Amino acid sequence: MTEAQHFSLDGQHGIVTGGARGIGFAIAQRLIEAGASVTIADQDSDAVQQSVQDLGSAARGCVLDVTDEEQVTAMVQGAHGAHGRMDLLVCSAGIVGRNAFAWETSAEEWRRVLEVNLTGVWLCNRAALEPMRAANYGRIVNIASIAGKEGNPKLGPYSASKAGVIGMTKSLAKEVADTGIRIHSIAPAVIQTPMLSQVNQETIDYMVSKIPVGRTGTPQEVSALVHYLCSPECSFTTGSCHDISGGRATY
Repeated sequence: MTEAQHFSLDGQHGIVTGGARGIGFAIAQRLIEAGASVTIADQDSDAVQQSVQDLGSAARGCVLDVTDEEQVTAMVQGAHGAHGRMDLLVCSAGIVGRNAFAWETSAEEWRRVLEVNLTGVWLCNRAALEPMRAANYGRIVNIASIAGKEGNPKLGPYSASKAGVIGMTKSLAKEVADTGIRIHSIAPAVIQTPMLSQVNQETIDYMVSKIPVGRTGTPQEVSALVHYLCSPECSFTTGSCHDISGGRATY
């Protein structure tokens, strides 16, 4: 029996924001392999089209700005209407922001990173909880970061936004703990994705130097953890922030 059969998602439908590339794409691929159908939500329309083509008939696309409340609501309603159910949400959309000291960072840069990485996740969680509460079932996984636990220098807005995701996840999970809905966050260390192109080599070297395993992680390693957290078997755990940092922070 394969792992995908162990944690079967047959017949379920989910949304993956930021699902057109990197970690989000790997997660969408893994959920589809486990039997789910997936809505790929991303701001890049060309990437959405390509990812749906690559993933096949179990994938549908949605161009989405996670900071736009109306777009988020329409995305969830559209996915629910098309499939008659809304079982899974993985919030992977995010931006790093500019590498800079606090005194070099503008208020506009600060607000933009928090708007995408924190407010966008909250909007998606809130919208998805409506059909999940009606069905008394759901799984939500919010992609945070090791930076949200420890803070990375010159990434103040990013670190703050990911710490916010962790705290928000704990709060929401407790609000629905008496239902069939389970909500988690995960805290990856540096993962080998195109997002690294936004980060200078000095910062990458710093992050890798903190990882006892001594390397970057892979999107496939992240998707394996998310797969379990999205499965029905993950039923007695909620609100946790799960480490996937090569041993950097195991709390």
